[in-house]
Amino acid sequence: MKKFKFIHRLLFLLNILASAALLLSYVAPYVRPSDFWPIAFFGLALPYLFALNVLFLIAWILLANIRFLLPLIFLILGYKLVPSFIQMRLNSAVESEEGIKLMSFNVRVFDLYLWTKERTTRNKIFDFLNEEQPDILCIQEFYHAEIQNPRYPFETLDTLVKFLKAKNYHFHATNPQRLPNKPNKNHYGLITFSKYPIVEKGVVNFQVKDDNACSYTDIKVGTKIYRVFNAHLASIRLNKYDYKALQKVNENQYSEDFKKEKLVLSKLKKGFMRRESQADSIQKSIAESPYPVIVAGDFNDTPSSYAYKKIKGDLKDAFIESGSGLGLTYIGEFPSFRIDYIFYNEGLRSENYQTHPEKLSDHHPISVKLFPE
Repeated sequence: MKKFKFIHRLLFLLNILASAALLLSYVAPYVRPSDFWPIAFFGLALPYLFALNVLFLIAWILLANIRFLLPLIFLILGYKLVPSFIQMRLNSAVESEEGIKLMSFNVRVFDLYLWTKERTTRNKIFDFLNEEQPDILCIQEFYHAEIQNPRYPFETLDTLVKFLKAKNYHFHATNPQRLPNKPNKNHYGLITFSKYPIVEKGVVNFQVKDDNACSYTDIKVGTKIYRVFNAHLASIRLNKYDYKALQKVNENQYSEDFKKEKLVLSKLKKGFMRRESQADSIQKSIAESPYPVIVAGDFNDTPSSYAYKKIKGDLKDAFIESGSGLGLTYIGEFPSFRIDYIFYNEGLRSENYQTHPEKLSDHHPISVKLFPE
């Protein structure tokens, strides 16, 4: 009997710690990483902490123990966050011909460096886009070469303009020109394609210049103008050695003096803080927009992050409004999360949000149909 009491007390202690961690994850989106960066890690772990508390709830109920109230209370406190991670509705397979079909896709420079070890990946991306034919297409990690290498031709922009119905485009290069007399011939950055006329183009000014960016494109649909933001926020920039270190942690193996683990932690911290600054700049630009806003892109952060909450503000999340399932968009070696988003203003409604199953990059493409209300 004493043995069972000890086990119950130990479980309750672990439950208290799990519930406290869950509470911190709820608070994480409201706290700037620059003010207290460790809390951002709790936000990153929110789905797992929520699931852990569900397991504690089930365990206490099965044991007919009143301690089930502890996880129940903390789960109720965060029930409004659940739709950001999972939607139970069943999407219709029939897509309306009306509305604006918008797609966002981080193409990882069309597999220029052969990460997939297949030379056909770029053409498979083209085939996918040709089949989908979005009215507005926001691409992150876009690559375009002005002069082709005859030994390895890698045309992208010219090819896309040939088959896309959305032939108008706004390209913003994020790789700066290094030397005045030697302009770049290879361009990396963001591009927004549109079937509709583009009336203005611009870029959100980030406080710190780096390889990330957010462009905006004013697009005229009928008599209405929408400002479409195409965003790519700072990534964690983990390399293969970092992933190996994380894999070792999963196997309960650690490096000497935790050097590798500390390096991964440092990269995560820097990523949170860079995205904070970028999100502030994007939110300011959204607030100043003279037109209804649509935001699409790769945020490299989860729905329980400061960056997500800051940029979303009062906008609607297309996944929450018309998506289904978990909506996980990241495919890489780091645990999968939903880090690609489509937001929009009041005055629009969405249908048939999709996280496409294609694995042609380290991100799934996402799309939605938008309708004026």
